[in-house]
Amino acid sequence: MAAALEGITVIDFSRVLAGPLATMVFADLGAEVVKVERPGSGDDTREWGPPYDGSGVATYFLSVNRGKRSRALDLRDEAGLAEARELIASSDVLVENFRPGVMDRLGLGYEALRAEHPGLVYCSLTGFGSGAGAALPGYDLLVQAVGGLMSVTGDPEGQPQKVGVALVDVVAGLFASVGILAALRHRDRTGEGQLLEVDLLSSLLAALVNQSAAYTAGGVVAGRMGNAHPSISPYELYETGEGEIVIAVGNDRQFAALAEVIGAPELAGDERFASNDARVANREALGAELVERLRQRSGAEWIEALSQAGVPAGEVNDIAGAFALAERLGLDPVIELERGDGSVVRLPRSPIGLSATPPSYRSAPPGLGEDPGAG
Repeated sequence: MAAALEGITVIDFSRVLAGPLATMVFADLGAEVVKVERPGSGDDTREWGPPYDGSGVATYFLSVNRGKRSRALDLRDEAGLAEARELIASSDVLVENFRPGVMDRLGLGYEALRAEHPGLVYCSLTGFGSGAGAALPGYDLLVQAVGGLMSVTGDPEGQPQKVGVALVDVVAGLFASVGILAALRHRDRTGEGQLLEVDLLSSLLAALVNQSAAYTAGGVVAGRMGNAHPSISPYELYETGEGEIVIAVGNDRQFAALAEVIGAPELAGDERFASNDARVANREALGAELVERLRQRSGAEWIEALSQAGVPAGEVNDIAGAFALAERLGLDPVIELERGDGSVVRLPRSPIGLSATPPSYRSAPPGLGEDPGAG
């Protein structure tokens, strides 16, 4: 079965997360991805541990580098640059996330390459763009802070909080992969490549979706609300007689069903709670009414009863519990890839399900300089 991106070759000069995630998406979908790394040390994330897997490899690196070939090239000498240029000559896509100006100084910038390779799709990932923000370091934590994400995350009485993963890098990598596909589609029609620029700050502002639009279209600057939602209620974490559960009511029908299940059908007719606008305005009073009744049974009992009634509800899983849930639902969340030494690495599978050209997992994340496709 042919893969969706079979025949596409990507040369990947990126490190850490955003760029490698984008190129792994391409590898999963059948593209040939050659990862260019520093001799001796390679991608920074090769040393970002613990944790490590059973073979002593940093799991951070493993998370975004499967299906790739690795080439160790010193771009500071002519031999390394010459080999890099040879790889570029046979590539459809180039991805890099050096600081702005670095690739230009190496003679590998877009303007230097476009004349010789007019069909090349050149993706540049930066922290704050290539203009006035070019000198700013693009670390995910920094962007979460200055980009507003931490201001809407965490308890309103506590400190601003970062998200538990480098979410800005993830979002930027996904935006980059979409942009590359769009540029390839343009090239299919015209034969012309182009420069694609994705920066972390713009990616975050776009990913803040309703919170961003609340400001741009409504003039509302959101703040931290803990687990509550600014526009929907009840939609947060609630105490029960044993444990806590999430209830996510999105419409009046679901709220009426919730009220019925907890033995308080009159709440659906209470003018304070009869509409979503009213429930949002009276969130604290509604929460008190719900918790008074939810404390009468355990969280597990409530989840079962609410789910049967069509009310979205669930426990707060740890990551092991989340994978166990996906297994129970038949989502097959884990893939196993064999290394050259016979050891096996287990990784999360791609979430992309294509009926005719599904993702394929050809090789484990490579060792430095390892080329699973050679020979």
